[in-house]
Amino acid sequence: MDYTSVKPSTATRPADSLVWSGGRRRSFGLKRFLLRLAVHLDALRSAPRAWLVAMWWRICGKRLRARLMMAPLLGRSRWAYPLWLAQGGGDDRRCQTTPSARANLLALVEAGEGQERTLASLAAQGIPALLVDSDDVPRLGQAVADALGPDAGDAWLLPLAAGDTLAECAEALYRAAVAGADPETKVLYADDDLIDARGRRKDPHFKPDWNAELYRHFDFVAGAAILRASEQELQDLPAVGWAAELARRIVANGHAQDGATVHLRRILHHRRARPAPQRPEQGASVEPGGGALPSVSIIIPTRNRLDLLRPCLEGLARTDYPGPVEIIVIDNDSDDAATLAYLAALDPASVRVLRHPGAFNFAAMNNRAVENAAGELLCFLNNDIEICEPNWLVTMATQALRTEVGAVGACLLYPDGRIQHAGVVLGIGGGAAHAHRLLRPEDMGYFHRHALPQFVSAVTAACLVVRRDRFLAVGGFDAESFSVAFNDVDLCLKLNARGWQSLYEPRATLVHHESVSRGLDRDPAGSARLARELAALQERWSIAPAPGATAANPAQAVDPFHHPELSPFSEHFVVRL
Repeated sequence: MDYTSVKPSTATRPADSLVWSGGRRRSFGLKRFLLRLAVHLDALRSAPRAWLVAMWWRICGKRLRARLMMAPLLGRSRWAYPLWLAQGGGDDRRCQTTPSARANLLALVEAGEGQERTLASLAAQGIPALLVDSDDVPRLGQAVADALGPDAGDAWLLPLAAGDTLAECAEALYRAAVAGADPETKVLYADDDLIDARGRRKDPHFKPDWNAELYRHFDFVAGAAILRASEQELQDLPAVGWAAELARRIVANGHAQDGATVHLRRILHHRRARPAPQRPEQGASVEPGGGALPSVSIIIPTRNRLDLLRPCLEGLARTDYPGPVEIIVIDNDSDDAATLAYLAALDPASVRVLRHPGAFNFAAMNNRAVENAAGELLCFLNNDIEICEPNWLVTMATQALRTEVGAVGACLLYPDGRIQHAGVVLGIGGGAAHAHRLLRPEDMGYFHRHALPQFVSAVTAACLVVRRDRFLAVGGFDAESFSVAFNDVDLCLKLNARGWQSLYEPRATLVHHESVSRGLDRDPAGSARLARELAALQERWSIAPAPGATAANPAQAVDPFHHPELSPFSEHFVVRL
């Protein structure tokens, strides 16, 4: 069977086709109002108490607090994405790009039901296409070379599934991206949504910037990207799944180059279906890369609360780790008789107890313990952590030994089973917050992100593993600026800046009684200290609101693993309204 070449269309829209009449504007305004009403009614039905509390805070002038509660309620509504679209999100009429040379672009369309729709979408934007039948995949390289002629070496390929279409400005934005791309760039991928047979859009995927670890478990590139493929990469592709395999080859061949895979933060693809994430088995350990695992020093700050410390240490005794393990309990002025007796009775050959008197300073306590630690790896562990399965430390240690990895964080659950920590997102509420908090682990959430290993901006030190030499290389925790809060975020960002990226590992899952032993900083002194540390984080890492912004405005910095169109007021990944 021959490949079918679709020639670009020369048709253009009339210049006045984007001018709306006053009646159309009024109609569109009514649509937005009705959608907004539907979103709020959904939120009120799903969580009436939370919705009413958020509205009360809004009436009282506590706008930031109101938005932090309201945003996830609104974002979960089935009408949230239609409202986002009605409010101008992703509006193709806003497509303005700097004029650039037309990219040498060729679409590869999988033959099948809906192919006419895909080919028509390409023709409308002047993109030539080859219709690819599975029987002819072995000759794909030659077909591409024949279609492109002598310019094949500079060409970009656009693989599409039958039935998928492009946003109206996709070709222009891809062309502009190609013109500005570095020579080593091999993949330009975009955001996408789903579209049904009637053309209705739903389920947007606002993707992270390039995240190699997430890509290992979730193919968010194939079918929504343009690729610069070599002749060799086009050879010996499988008849089924050839587009995904081609993307994997190109990503793998460019993985060592900075900027080889670039994200365009715009919905450019409307798809009939997309690949499902591959959730790893919960509790399964990661296979070591070879050789024995190194020694680990586990550091546990504590003050009284024997009811927490004892189960934590008993869980460590059940932990299965093949290398040497050193446990250091650093005690901050415990004065409870039972706790003191328990600490005195611990076998010093198994658990060392260091005394750290004075005001509680989490960063200083841990830095002090590191000075006395002998392990090649450091594991910072809160005393209110319950250990659920024996492989957690092997999993985290194995990941921490990777060349490109800095701090490794676990999935932490509240005692009721909901998620307390699944990585840290910068910019939420103007500072940093735990991703996917209060979600059930078995829920889908945002494309199962809470259940997938991935690079993140930061992880919590409630359970964090890092190489000792890397911890010391960045100066450890900053005990002066971040005595209690955000010291872990600051540490992770310092490691990231050195090329040692933070990693969230859900295959290590533990239970965390968050802040049980220390309190929640609701007293005036604690609140003032938290405000100072938040201000220090914002200033040091440029995540403060823009000049002139109010406290209700989101942070301006965008977490590279979040997205500008996801709400900066929600720990859940919901559309920004």
